[in-house]
Amino acid sequence: MSDSPGPTTLVVMEGDQTGQELLEEALRVIDPEVTGLPLVIERYDLSLENRRRTANRVVFDAAEATKHHGFGLKAATVTPEDAGDVGSPNALLREAIGGKVIIRTGRRLSGVRPLGGIHAPISIVRMAVDDAYNAREYREMEGDDEIAWRTERISRRICRAVAEFSFQQARRMHATVFGGPKWTVSPVYEGMLKEELDAAAARHPDVRYKPLLIDALYAALISHSGDALVVPALNRDGDCLSDMVLQLFGSIAGAESQLLAFDEDFRASAVMAEAPHGTAPTLQGKNVANPLAMILAAASVLPYMGGVHAPVVSRAIYESALEAIGDEVRTADLGGHCGTDDFTDEVIKRVRTKLDVWSALGESALRF
Repeated sequence: MSDSPGPTTLVVMEGDQTGQELLEEALRVIDPEVTGLPLVIERYDLSLENRRRTANRVVFDAAEATKHHGFGLKAATVTPEDAGDVGSPNALLREAIGGKVIIRTGRRLSGVRPLGGIHAPISIVRMAVDDAYNAREYREMEGDDEIAWRTERISRRICRAVAEFSFQQARRMHATVFGGPKWTVSPVYEGMLKEELDAAAARHPDVRYKPLLIDALYAALISHSGDALVVPALNRDGDCLSDMVLQLFGSIAGAESQLLAFDEDFRASAVMAEAPHGTAPTLQGKNVANPLAMILAAASVLPYMGGVHAPVVSRAIYESALEAIGDEVRTADLGGHCGTDDFTDEVIKRVRTKLDVWSALGESALRF
């Protein structure tokens, strides 16, 4: 990642239906006139229509641009159901960008009742490739003797990336690395991730580490009421865990998703963020959809851009958006009466105020 004070290019991947509408709201928040960041936006149309027209060429072009510039922001897109169609762009982007880790963080929203006593943030760190996805599948025999096979694989490189990033994330969150795969039943396959988690724990002795088999992990998460957690996982396990954990907080609106690629020293070389929700076609054009997750996704890319100002802007956006929710500036899904654009306007107003105040305070405001 560059530390240059010059303009930074953000690759923006346009989407479908409400996904595109919410992307535009997030771009309003990070506009240079609001944040002072010298951002240059490079757009790629990943709508279903354009993916079909280009036979997915636009997806690979967007991935190449994200690898080159290092930063991407993606809107929600439609995945067609027919097997012969263009499919989902997400798997293509992950492979083409060289993504190794996906992280999704659930957090409590003021006024939204979570499940049980859960209140501290929980991040799920999962493999971005391999495991059950893109596995080779086939069947043998016929009738009642028919057998289905699936050949999966994971690599030590990806396991190490998940483990190392989990401990880095836990340090940032003052969290515990919690959970793990079913290494007792699968000591060769799933045990590889456990080996790398143990090795990362030795490299990061200051980070709390509580390994737990995944079946016990599910039970523990349902009743968890303690400190922040970072949960490392295989690809499909992490997919399932993300869907569950985000809902534990009563809404997925306060969550964002990141795909990360790393260099040989496991420093982020490319990051692509998106909201974890879909395109919500029934809400399109009604100005009622919640832009919070997309705004947080945009904010989550900024700290990787280097320099001093970008992380400060990111914090200002996070605080402004979550404080607005706390002050009952909410869209209908959170029990409020705010329109999509009204919520974004409120966030922008608060971001401007925070940045002005922190600027007036000088260097002390930067010591978060």
